[in-house]
Amino acid sequence: MSEELNLSEVLRIRRDKLKKLVEMGRDPFKIEKYKATAFSKDIKENFGAMEGQLVAIAGRIMAKRTMGKAAFLDIQDKQGRIQSYVRQDAIGEEEYDILVTYDIGDIVGIQGTVFKTKQGEVSIKASEVLLLSKSLQVLPEKWHGLKDQEIRYRQRYVDLIVNPEVKETFLKRNKIIKAIREFLDDRGYLEVETPILTTIAGGAAARPFVTHHNTLDLDMQLRIANELYLKRLIVGGFDKVYEMGKMFRNEGISIKHNPEFTNIELYAAYEDYEDMMDITENIVAYCAEKANGTTVVNYQGREIDFKPPWRRVSMHDLVKEKTGIDFYAFESDEEARKAAKEKLHLEVEGHMKKGHLVSLAFEEFCEKDLIQPTFVLHHPVEVSPLAKRNPDNPLITNRFEAFANTWEIANAFSELNDPIDQKQRFEEQLAQKEAGDEEAHPMDDDFINALEVGLPPTGGLGIGVDRLIMLLTDSPSIRDIILFPTMKPIEK
Repeated sequence: MSEELNLSEVLRIRRDKLKKLVEMGRDPFKIEKYKATAFSKDIKENFGAMEGQLVAIAGRIMAKRTMGKAAFLDIQDKQGRIQSYVRQDAIGEEEYDILVTYDIGDIVGIQGTVFKTKQGEVSIKASEVLLLSKSLQVLPEKWHGLKDQEIRYRQRYVDLIVNPEVKETFLKRNKIIKAIREFLDDRGYLEVETPILTTIAGGAAARPFVTHHNTLDLDMQLRIANELYLKRLIVGGFDKVYEMGKMFRNEGISIKHNPEFTNIELYAAYEDYEDMMDITENIVAYCAEKANGTTVVNYQGREIDFKPPWRRVSMHDLVKEKTGIDFYAFESDEEARKAAKEKLHLEVEGHMKKGHLVSLAFEEFCEKDLIQPTFVLHHPVEVSPLAKRNPDNPLITNRFEAFANTWEIANAFSELNDPIDQKQRFEEQLAQKEAGDEEAHPMDDDFINALEVGLPPTGGLGIGVDRLIMLLTDSPSIRDIILFPTMKPIEK
């Protein structure tokens, strides 16, 4: 209780200080702009050239030490921190008396000359200090001392102020996203935009968020993927397209899942899933080099090397190797379901066919061993409604998922461009939905129409950008690399 009272008193004192400044005609919130001419890191790194120069810096007070008629302020700007030395005789007695009332967290503009203290610290010798914004809250002195860790995500603005490494993570995120665009732009891909609000959320197996358009009196959904629109553009004559943006899936929240996440999908006419493997391993390696200067990353104590080429193995072979069961060898789906239940103790649903069981067994027994980058190939047709069948084995598709650190980070295939086969698969998906599969793919008649107009042989790829960024920044949770992750509101 005493801590709460003390905090309340501190907050009251800060407001009283603001009130006095306003009464003096020094309301900081009336200041509209301040021109900074230099920044902390640049000044420190170029001290030899900048010594004695008059500069103006702007930033937040992170530490303050007052010693009689002189004070030291640690100022944090966009590049880092730099010290400012302020003497009473340099700025005037009245200004100095006001300055000593400033609090940690206040934002100031400082004009002065670049010099080095007797201790050898590059600093600014102030000739003018101007309060630009008054902080009415108290910054934590040490972030890890807070009792509620989740407040880091709820108040990201505070997290960024007091934890420099957090800011570095998001600067690195920006580098990775730019690198993805550079890689694709340099290879002739066109960046496009497709609808986020749709009447049919297709392109993936997931539950959508549903909303309502009042004027049209129409239920609509937030996209779960942008695949079907991008393939329509290939039909229309764009040979290479990509879109990076937000997807929305109404599913659980975990260290790897946020309902709103960043994904990229790209499509190339006259290419196949083999070409998509080449793009995947090279784009990831390119991003790793751009972000960290190497393809080798250390993720939570585990070393992973993204240097191409990556291992390639079929899903069926992995399952057979791990479980000793060849699901395709059973004469009926019923026999396969029985084996999955009795021998592997899997939770099997009545609608599941052999291909479903291969996929289920893979998730249960194989994913956990896929540490180094691996392409898992030839998914069953039952779980791949948009992928081309393998010409040598119609039970599987020319599809792959890329795994690293046991996570799926990419999904790709040779796109199904047969409208008759596609319609049949959509109808099978509808039957699965009626049997209880809430994530089964919906029917999309307009997409079928687009395929009937004619989709050339096409390779398509989707990469989970957030998961990739987690790996390349050594971030243990997806919340660490999303500026404002989805959070349950605090109950009052």
